[in-house]
Amino acid sequence: MNKKELRKKIIKRRDQLTGEEIKEKSRLIKEKLFSLPEYREAGKIMFFITFGTEIDTRAMVEETISSGKVALAPRPVPEKREMIPSQIIDWERDLVPGAYNIPEPGDHALRPCGVETIDLLIVPGVAFDEKGNRLGYGGGYYDRFFPLLRPRVPLVAPTFELQVVDEVPVDEWDRRVDIIITETRIIECRNRQ
Repeated sequence: MNKKELRKKIIKRRDQLTGEEIKEKSRLIKEKLFSLPEYREAGKIMFFITFGTEIDTRAMVEETISSGKVALAPRPVPEKREMIPSQIIDWERDLVPGAYNIPEPGDHALRPCGVETIDLLIVPGVAFDEKGNRLGYGGGYYDRFFPLLRPRVPLVAPTFELQVVDEVPVDEWDRRVDIIITETRIIECRNRQ
């Protein structure tokens, strides 16, 4: 199955989750994320902002802020297919509908932070395999962003169990994630490569 077919199949499967299922599974995933040493030791954490039927990152971001850590969100620059990490202080006030209708930091709330200051990156994706291979949405934003991070910044992918597949097709530029968190388990991918 190629990337396009797999993307379509998994999104269709994910779209069948109810709002209540997404909320409960997201809560379980958040608890697992917050238990990780990688999360506990991080001062600046960049999150993706929920879109459609993805896991809900709002509670993760809000709890991260209230714990005294710095939460960042991507501000896409579509003409360059790049992202600017921007500090989020208030989910409700800071985020506005942006490119592809995905919430992003608005002009009034743009607080850029250097990519080199990020301690942990919470990565979105459509599908993952247990080796950490990731199928994104096809825009290439994260593929361009990963090389800008400091070496060994952990890439953590919170996702629903139904998005974990036997094998994700990969290209030579694709970077694996280090840890996958689902509602039922934590998959340590660094030793499976």
